[in-house]
Amino acid sequence: MTETPKASGPVFSENHTTNLYYLNQLYGKIASNVSEKMKLALKVDIPISAGVWGGTYLISHPNGNAKRRIWRFYSIVNLPQISVLDNKANMEKLIGFYYSTFAEAFRPYGLNLDLKMWGGKLPFSNKEKPSITMHMEDSTETVRWLRAFFVWNHVSWEQSIIHDLVRNIKVLKESLDLKKKPVGKAPDETKYLMQDIIITYETIRGACSQDFLDHADPIIHEVKNCFLKGLSDSNLIQELYLKIFHNAIIYGLEEALAGPYGKDGLNIHKIQDWPLDKINWVPEELKEKLIPPIQNLFSGFKATLEKEGKPT
Repeated sequence: MTETPKASGPVFSENHTTNLYYLNQLYGKIASNVSEKMKLALKVDIPISAGVWGGTYLISHPNGNAKRRIWRFYSIVNLPQISVLDNKANMEKLIGFYYSTFAEAFRPYGLNLDLKMWGGKLPFSNKEKPSITMHMEDSTETVRWLRAFFVWNHVSWEQSIIHDLVRNIKVLKESLDLKKKPVGKAPDETKYLMQDIIITYETIRGACSQDFLDHADPIIHEVKNCFLKGLSDSNLIQELYLKIFHNAIIYGLEEALAGPYGKDGLNIHKIQDWPLDKINWVPEELKEKLIPPIQNLFSGFKATLEKEGKPT
């Protein structure tokens, strides 16, 4: 029997505020726990890495506490491309272990997770070996859901996050393409779209041109401030969306990734057609610019928690 994975400190604090340092740590421990269970079941090493998907850690206090309540939990999970997982029964076993381990790990925090779906294909992921999703809902409504994305190449979660930006920008562009009309979405969905833009921008900014940063910074700053004050006015939500749309923010984000990937013959507009060995692959140029800021952020969370006398 393996022990239930635990973070070194509380994932939730007062008023259900999420601590992103502990949540990310818990996702990593869940990955290690499932890896151990799979080894016991199949007698095969299956290394798994995982962490927070969505970048909510970029909008948080110095100790990792989110500035606003997080209702949707996401984890990106990186699996090796090994034949044992091509077997449907073995993949079902892994998903079963993942669901039960998620449920066990979050039960002490009051969540009651129920598996609703797994096996859906993540949009614009690799055609030959698409990333798959697992969707769980919390009957206590402490969070609305916990969703995991399983990506087929075992790398660090920071590298996987950078690679997934290429795919996610294609998703975001469906609502921000200047060749089409602005889309009409419910205010809540438009808010999540803009949140994804903020997170993508903050993650990629180290690779962006200075001209684009000068253009985009005031817009992103305005939208971020509105979020932190509590963005609920539907007219303001639409106004901010149109500002992001008409100022072509998505195109600057594309440009920041297109050059480095293009040097290796990879077209970011056709990520779904890339070779299997390029799943979760990131050029050294982007690794050097974009991964250290993520690592430094979490090191900062850890240092602040230690100053506060909290476990890390």
